Amino acid sequence: MLGIQEISDRLEIQSLLTAYSTAIDSKDFAALDEVFVADAHIDYTAFGGIAGNFPEMKEWLAQSLAMFPATQHLNGNLDIRVDGDRATGRLMCLNSIVLPGAEQQVALLGMWYTDEYVRTPQGWRIARRGQERSWAQGLDLPAPPAQEQL
Repeated sequence: MLGIQEISDRLEIQSLLTAYSTAIDSKDFAALDEVFVADAHIDYTAFGGIAGNFPEMKEWLAQSLAMFPATQHLNGNLDIRVDGDRATGRLMCLNSIVLPGAEQQVALLGMWYTDEYVRTPQGWRIARRGQERSWAQGLDLPAPPAQEQL
């Protein structure tokens, strides 16, 4: 049975994930400062992006998303595991991307975000973020990186 603290922690992390999607979809990249710790590691290579620390990724996101008129993240099936002041999570995401041009074509990305969270004096923040690629439609993307075999 979940205790009040774990329920509170899960709701705070859920709000954090909504803040991430809102910042990205509104192109308010400064708002990501309230989502990630300053030294967070982020890996977006599953869809041909880059991996790096938060300041690099914030700049890359602003540059790479500038060409798209709109994006929209639809998140679900959130699985959060809280362990004191740390937590892990896996979040399913359908990312719709309006492609540049007059045709208003939309590309779709199906993925999971894989995260590590940490409680800070300012609240929960993402310390590590990765993506697991499920599928893509409407974009010419490189093949996903090879997965390590266990």
